[in-house]
Amino acid sequence: MKKSFAVIGLGRFGRSIAMELSKLGADVMVIDNDEEKINRLSDYVTCAINVDVCDTDALISTGIANMDAVIVAMADYLEPSIMGVITAKDLGVPLVIAKARDHVTGSIYDKVGADRVVFPERESGKRISKQLMCADFLEFFELSDSVSLIELMPKKEWIGKTLRQLNLRREYKINVIAVKENDDVNVAMDPDEPLKADCPLIITLRKEDMKRLM
Repeated sequence: MKKSFAVIGLGRFGRSIAMELSKLGADVMVIDNDEEKINRLSDYVTCAINVDVCDTDALISTGIANMDAVIVAMADYLEPSIMGVITAKDLGVPLVIAKARDHVTGSIYDKVGADRVVFPERESGKRISKQLMCADFLEFFELSDSVSLIELMPKKEWIGKTLRQLNLRREYKINVIAVKENDDVNVAMDPDEPLKADCPLIITLRKEDMKRLM
């Protein structure tokens, strides 16, 4: 089943997350009170809605209660951001992420119920999008325009099986380059050693194949 996300606020950060989530195959709703921004993104997302996010009834009417996560990306507008976080949490959205411009606003979002506060200067929209799409991702790095390096926890169905049994290169088009255990990084993995639930894998893959891991 496709994951569904709502992005409230279409500044640079909000656009980045919305576009990346769409590329990764999610259903994405974008919400903003700027019609020009809405029109600019409408062809790239599932649904684009022009409403005043300070109007609680209007925000509820968009259907954000049905989302897997809501990203409130309006760090420069404190009151609408607070209203967006509170409304989403009151509606039972399981994960509400708020973009903060500094630690003061971050603390406010924490207090009004945000599940996660992000600071764009530290976390890119692309990185957050990939973490949202795959909870197993621990770290994500772009090695080039086409290749990524990812640290991820083994999928549930991989645990107890060996790399030889799994043949991840064939099934997922990924290359396992190391296994981490505590502070040790093993780059000479035994292909017949069963994978452990608490030992992350470091892999490389082409970006076009990333959907296989979602």
